[in-house]
Amino acid sequence: MWFAGIAAAGLLAVEVWMGAGGARAWLPFAVLLPAAVAGLAWLGRIRVAVADGELRVDDARLPVRFVADAIALDAEGRREVLGVGADPLAFVVQRPWIPGAVQVVLNDPADPTPFWVVSSRHPVELAEALLAARDAAR
Repeated sequence: MWFAGIAAAGLLAVEVWMGAGGARAWLPFAVLLPAAVAGLAWLGRIRVAVADGELRVDDARLPVRFVADAIALDAEGRREVLGVGADPLAFVVQRPWIPGAVQVVLNDPADPTPFWVVSSRHPVELAEALLAARDAAR
């Protein structure tokens, strides 16, 4: 979507540039291209939070009572969990440009999902918040 969004904004800017002179020729490039980047970044964001006794990853919810452990992963650990240690039933929210992640091991006999892997810019803080919320719920 990034390529298509930037290409569409660039094409629109070129169309205006071809029909205008002076400041109107470069103004679409200065406005449309940054606006397209900002819009695509806003649309591509994922909110991760621990609140009200649950882990919220975008629109997915996990009650903290089902959390057995939360492990902060660096880039190498994330690569191992999603590569060699991958499980097809795992819930994964990965953003490749973010090196850290948190592996949330589940303890829910009714759910076949063994763990969640959620990319995070602050994996240690997220894991600590998740474990603190779990301990507070018990």
